[in-house]
Amino acid sequence: MTKFSKVLRAGVLGIVLALPQVAVAESLADALISAYRNSNILDQNRAVLRAADEDVAQAVATLRPVLTFQASSSYVHNPAFEGLTGSVSLVAQMTLLDFGRNAATVAALKETVFATRQSLIGYEQEVLLDAVTAYVTLQQRQDTVALREANLRLITQELRASRDRFEVGEITRTDVAIAESRLAASQAELATAQGDYAIARETYKLKIGHYPKGLKRLPNMPRTAKSLGDAQAVAQRTHPSIRQLQHQVAAAEAGIALAKANMGPTLTGNINVTDARKKASDSFTAGVTLSQTIYAGGRPSSLYRQSLAARDQARAGLNQSVAVVLQFLGASWSSVEVAQASIQASDRQIRSAQTAYDGVREEAKLGARTTLDVLNAEQELLAARTARLSAQASYSIGVYTVLARMGLLTVDHLNLGIPTYDPEAYYNAVKNAPATSSQGKRLDRVLKAIGN
Repeated sequence: MTKFSKVLRAGVLGIVLALPQVAVAESLADALISAYRNSNILDQNRAVLRAADEDVAQAVATLRPVLTFQASSSYVHNPAFEGLTGSVSLVAQMTLLDFGRNAATVAALKETVFATRQSLIGYEQEVLLDAVTAYVTLQQRQDTVALREANLRLITQELRASRDRFEVGEITRTDVAIAESRLAASQAELATAQGDYAIARETYKLKIGHYPKGLKRLPNMPRTAKSLGDAQAVAQRTHPSIRQLQHQVAAAEAGIALAKANMGPTLTGNINVTDARKKASDSFTAGVTLSQTIYAGGRPSSLYRQSLAARDQARAGLNQSVAVVLQFLGASWSSVEVAQASIQASDRQIRSAQTAYDGVREEAKLGARTTLDVLNAEQELLAARTARLSAQASYSIGVYTVLARMGLLTVDHLNLGIPTYDPEAYYNAVKNAPATSSQGKRLDRVLKAIGN
């Protein structure tokens, strides 16, 4: 093991020991689980989904009877009677036939619910990808600090050696000044790296939900696809943005059916039972009403044309979304390939720079190289190692980004082994528009079960 490698290893160990000490360091899976459980964004959009579920319940309730209680009292003064009168009425009204309005409304709202579910999956992918980025970045910044600390110690040793050689007349004051200058530069670079590390810790806390308690090394990368073509085929089937817009197109199609139905008649029935103080005033009435708009200034036709335009807009949006998803996936795939090539090139550069550094250092001991030559060789080795860290981070983040572009960066696909939010549980509990207290208690149980 070279002297630089020993110093580097000591630097990495120093960074790890400087972190809060815990029994077990946090793995990437731990971080992803924490991000999923602590995400305010997911909580917010789960509530949005539950609100969309209630739209379906409200539409279902539209065709149910509406029962109204009315009580009235008045003072009457006329030649035949003077005094208080009162009555109690029970009125029931129900739409008997709406010629497809409600069915089209429910269909559109169900598709909206399905679209909102896909939107929630999209947010889940964003949360997990942000967590991966925060984890990988923090680990990279941690390793960079270790490199900078190792570099500082090495230059300090070089400066001490230069001063000793200057005292015996082997080198000039200029060589010592060069080493002192490099030491100051190394101190500044270390301060920058430490600042970047502190920023990365704050980002980690925001994305994960807490400060890191030590980080394990990254696990093996998850599998994506054998080729870009295979990845794009998966994306077209599973990406939440595409599936969301597919449901929005279906909702727009239901909107056209609703616009047509709104041009038809409506048949309603009503029952009115009144109990008055005078038996002769008691009444019971029942009847049906058929209503049809004959002329509305062209508004129904305009609404129908508008629904056609909304359908065309949704279709165009879907086509554009497919194109954008495939473009982003292609770019992410290329980024991973570039990162892999950079890692390989950095490895070759590190080997060559290490050989060069070892050789220059030995030559300097024999007087064939100057202090500046040694410092330059060490700087090239440091740059190569830093580039390797950056390329490795880009590769790791890139792989998970490809998964997200394919629509597969979810808790279930990553097999994180935790209970996940069930979007159907609340929907199934409210889709029939429950109103009684017992059903309300059931809803409370459902909300508790899904973690809200």
